[in-house]
Amino acid sequence: PTTNISYSLPTHSNVKLTIYNIAGQIVEILVDNEQTAGNHIIQWNASNVVSGIYLYHIQADDFTQVKKCILLK
Repeated sequence: PTTNISYSLPTHSNVKLTIYNIAGQIVEILVDNEQTAGNHIIQWNASNVVSGIYLYHIQADDFTQVKKCILLK
């Protein structure tokens, strides 16, 4: 059970991409570093978590966004 999370950066940015469970607990931090401008794809290997609803939070400098994903095994 893997999924790809893709995003684009307009400029060189400090990026943090975190997966949360529905209770708001951190499940995994996928990215926490500086990245160049352009398109990026991060693969999340969810084999160690149970099926359910997860949120992923991406923060790149002043931009922040939260999206929902459903994991079915």
